[in-house]
Amino acid sequence: MTLSGLQKQVLSLYRSVLRAARQHPSSRADVTAYARHSIEQHRQLSRTREVLRIEHLLRKGAKQLEALRSADFAGFKWQQQR
Repeated sequence: MTLSGLQKQVLSLYRSVLRAARQHPSSRADVTAYARHSIEQHRQLSRTREVLRIEHLLRKGAKQLEALRSADFAGFKWQQQR
């Protein structure tokens, strides 16, 4: 299966978040769960007409990754809403 450019970017961002989460053991499980939930929640956006929304979510994720990598990162708590 060949991945599109956007799919590669999404997977790269996801892997980067997982790597960055390793630097914060107290928040690692929450960061990982949030990243996985975000991917699953937006999985249906793979249609080509939703490229702009996917690009927006990639930019948003990149900013969140920057915050996670920041020295000012104080921790993260997240619980999935049911």
